[in-house]
Amino acid sequence: MLRTQVLQACDTTCAFRASSVPRGAKTRKRRSAQGKMARLFQRPMSASVTDLTQLRVDYKHAALGERDAAPDPFDQFARWFDEAVAASLPEPNAMTLATVDATGRPAARIVLLKSVDARGLVFHTNYASRKGSEVDADPRVALLFFWAELERQVRIEGTAERVSAAESDAYFAARPRGSQISAWASPQSAPVPDRAWLEAQVAAVQARFASDVPRPGNWGGIRVVPRRFEFWQGRESRLHDRLVWTREGDHWTIGRLAP
Repeated sequence: MLRTQVLQACDTTCAFRASSVPRGAKTRKRRSAQGKMARLFQRPMSASVTDLTQLRVDYKHAALGERDAAPDPFDQFARWFDEAVAASLPEPNAMTLATVDATGRPAARIVLLKSVDARGLVFHTNYASRKGSEVDADPRVALLFFWAELERQVRIEGTAERVSAAESDAYFAARPRGSQISAWASPQSAPVPDRAWLEAQVAAVQARFASDVPRPGNWGGIRVVPRRFEFWQGRESRLHDRLVWTREGDHWTIGRLAP
């Protein structure tokens, strides 16, 4: 369509500029212009001038060996997470959450880790949102942390479950008032008319709750209970270290994967 529109515009411009030119010359001029535009659109089109084949980093920051690995993956995660925080990485608790819907169609988005213990990793959301609905339909999920500055990834696979109301209440009470208001005002993942509509909802909620803001019943925490961890440490010449912790009963086994 874009090519057709450009060629149509060229036809109009050429016809206007050639109004005083003999008919044969008009035809030749129009064909010449169309030929130039056709050649233009035959060129490979790219959204970037960067040569993506040359974008690469040779990782040399650290190594990950079995002798250095903690027997419990939660201890290993705590170690790496603390190092990410100490390195002042931007939002080290940001993680990709991957889900599937009832038909098996995948989706991924960034959420924020808000607590972690031996039971699992917790984030908070609107239960009626797309991710909340997909977790309800199929609790099998995956998480991914990527700390580029440390040349590290942590991949986690497991099942998702809602935390208790008491846990959700405690976290919600600690949120800034603006975030509490937004939890009420935004029907997360639902279509809305425009931003002005959202801002009107915010104003209505602010007027409704002049002081303390209670937690909405459809908003709370979701805990991912892991059954598999992979810790990935970038290494030179793409010979990365990949150690995997797999839950077997009440204990974890550690193995190594080829990079």
